[in-house]
Amino acid sequence: MAGFGDYTGYNRPFGFDPNRESNDLYDTRYQQIYGYHTPMTEEYQGPPLVMDDIPEEENNTFVTTAISVASLVTENLLSHPFIVLRRQCQVNRGLKSYHIVPYTLLPVVVKLHRRQEITTLWKGIGSTCIVKGLNLAVEDLISKGTNWPKDIGKCHSVLQFLQHITLKCVSLAIITPFYSASLVETVQSDIASDKPALFDVFREGFLRILEWGTPSKGRMLPIWAIVLQTAGLGVSKYLAHLLLRKITIKALRFQQRHRHELSDSYNSNFPKNTQNPLIEDINLKANIFSFITMEIIFYPIETIIHRLHIQGTRTIIDNLDTGTSVTPILTGYEGFMDCYNTTISKEGISGLYKGFGALVLQLAAHLAIIKLTTIVVNEVSNLLKPASTPTNSDGSNVSHQKYLFN
Repeated sequence: MAGFGDYTGYNRPFGFDPNRESNDLYDTRYQQIYGYHTPMTEEYQGPPLVMDDIPEEENNTFVTTAISVASLVTENLLSHPFIVLRRQCQVNRGLKSYHIVPYTLLPVVVKLHRRQEITTLWKGIGSTCIVKGLNLAVEDLISKGTNWPKDIGKCHSVLQFLQHITLKCVSLAIITPFYSASLVETVQSDIASDKPALFDVFREGFLRILEWGTPSKGRMLPIWAIVLQTAGLGVSKYLAHLLLRKITIKALRFQQRHRHELSDSYNSNFPKNTQNPLIEDINLKANIFSFITMEIIFYPIETIIHRLHIQGTRTIIDNLDTGTSVTPILTGYEGFMDCYNTTISKEGISGLYKGFGALVLQLAAHLAIIKLTTIVVNEVSNLLKPASTPTNSDGSNVSHQKYLFN
């Protein structure tokens, strides 16, 4: 067996005595995994379960934490250029090249960088971060004022879950005007518009609130006409994320149990304040999978919502057919269903997926950064890991026994 050579007794658990009539610790572990007690024969043959590749707690926790941080930074910062590209495609109903596949965007991006500054794909990054922070602040304020649970983990009843979802709806509705202002900043062309100041998103957002029922600009929809759709999209994505994450976690835990790498008794051997590194890894994988699936499923609805937000704002965007010119946004949708029906009739179903290639690039970059982070952190961990692990007299690995039967 790998790591143990020809040592005898490598698969016997620490504390097992073949001369004893009952080995409660080992027998309980076997029962939890397989559902029945260990067969007690005259000659002990050893269980079919061999835990010889159990990860070290500190190393795995360090790796999982590093990957989580890399995923968070990628999602909120490094993905922004791809978000700019996909939003510019989504709101441009006259776009001839739909850019559903990634390779059609590459020559356009090269032309954009040649004609404009290299920061052209980072426009609106400040306002985007401000809106995300504002959302968190509003949620926290509402939670403290109403005692509604802000975190899903604190929901222990149906009523608390409904309060949690209501909190999400209210906070999304409050930040909708500011989200609309941030969206304009991310799609407008740098060469045809003045660069906004960092806090202009607040000014534009408050103007949308003051013009709640009668916008000053001709075809702009009043904010009340799009606030429900925006909040509904956000909550739907959140619920889908929770559901997909739960399903993925169950599937991965079942797979791990089937491989004899995760069991209740294994979890119980970690300190109470320490998270099992295998569970952390499963949660991380589930979060990534649910995020990717959620973005793909709700992409068409997001396209419609963004078109409603941008209508009437007199925004001029880069023409992603050529990458060298600009084009104005001139639409006259009356609402969500009118936008949907008009898009289907004039652009086809694929019109709802304009810029999907940018989303593919975004997700590919996300996974690549996580993979690179995993490789680098693992290599660093291997360099810092001790050269050898002490073993006891019968050849059993002491650290592994400590993990399993502490």
